[in-house]
Amino acid sequence: MAYDAPDRRMSLLIWGGLAIVYVVWGSTYLAIRIVIETIPPLLSGGMRFVTAALVLGAVVMLLRGPRAFRMTYKQLGGAALVGLLLLTLGNGMVSLAEQHISSGLAALLVASVPLWLVVLRIVARDRPRALTLIGVLIGFGGVAVLSLTGGGAASNGVGITIILLASLSWSVGSFLSSRVPMPADPFAASAIEMLFGGIGLLLISRTVGEHLDLAAVSTRSWTALAYLIVMGSLVAFTAYVWLLGNAPISLVATYAYVNPVVAVILGALILSEPVTGSMVVAGLVIVVGVALVVSTERRKTPAVSEEEPAPV
Repeated sequence: MAYDAPDRRMSLLIWGGLAIVYVVWGSTYLAIRIVIETIPPLLSGGMRFVTAALVLGAVVMLLRGPRAFRMTYKQLGGAALVGLLLLTLGNGMVSLAEQHISSGLAALLVASVPLWLVVLRIVARDRPRALTLIGVLIGFGGVAVLSLTGGGAASNGVGITIILLASLSWSVGSFLSSRVPMPADPFAASAIEMLFGGIGLLLISRTVGEHLDLAAVSTRSWTALAYLIVMGSLVAFTAYVWLLGNAPISLVATYAYVNPVVAVILGALILSEPVTGSMVVAGLVIVVGVALVVSTERRKTPAVSEEEPAPV
């Protein structure tokens, strides 16, 4: 029995880490929706990622020293590019889209990211497995239904278009993250990505005329923003990186089809967002397609950010 104790402890740690990634990253769509009630979407994203970058960077410096941030200009540029694609464009457009569509619908459409990654692999002449292609076709069938019908709920074509562009941008950034020079330390790389992504959001926010009216910001928006910074960008990301080094990648990658389910449930329970029959059916089709893609892709990716979701 003594020999089984370490295995049981590791198993509990793995499932605890998965629970964090499942629930926290799934809940970020709801948190974003609450934040943008009283804080402009691009400005709130910039505040979130710059703050998270500074905190993560300080922790990395404290625990690993300056050597963690030793990198070439090409590696710095690679991390900056990925941060702009993932966070400035990808996450920024998620926040914009949630002004027009429910957080649950946004999460279901963002679930198409693994499908877009397969398409990009095909473009790069990296032939995927037959089952992967079948999963892509099934998943995009669900995406098409949601896009054309809006899930049968009151939605906006502009919001759906924006969220699809966000998914595409996130996919391109994820695809490039393993193909451009990146810092060796994954935590340092993430801090740089968040810093440049956040600065990009703040610059665009300033350009389009967003401004923060402190008197108009609600307590629940501030609370949701703090939740995104601490839980979404720091705690869940740390749990995710730990899982990559201690659990099978096929198990870790299940977040891709658990997160949208969590997001839909939380949106319905907390914000009373409508969940229609067509939305459930199309969402299940997307989840099945993504699950098939994830289950047939066993290769561990060389860059953490390629597996990170758009939560955002």
